[in-house]
Amino acid sequence: MEALVLVVHVLAAVAIIGLVLIQQGKGADAGASFGGGSSQTVFGSQGGGSFFGKLTALFAVVFFLTSFGLAFFASEQAKTVDGGLEYVPTASQIEETVEMPELDSAAESTGGQDIPTVD
Repeated sequence: MEALVLVVHVLAAVAIIGLVLIQQGKGADAGASFGGGSSQTVFGSQGGGSFFGKLTALFAVVFFLTSFGLAFFASEQAKTVDGGLEYVPTASQIEETVEMPELDSAAESTGGQDIPTVD
């Protein structure tokens, strides 16, 4: 099922790209705003919407729906992932102790002061 949704998603994306490239730009109708013949229509100089514009909107809706479908499949698959911690290596524990050096002998050589002096 996920593969079918993915194929429809890719086809919708390619269809949107193709339809946008086929459509005529708004700059091509610039003459209509300066008194062209179609400037007095009900929907303005662009008309009610071309067939390619409506088809692009349809494919955009299909694209968004398949996007939500793929996100749903991905979230369901992430919930069922099990046993991922079996492959994580464990660190060995070191149980030996290290003795700290004695600091009393250093304090006696400086005369009991915290600030070292140069002889």
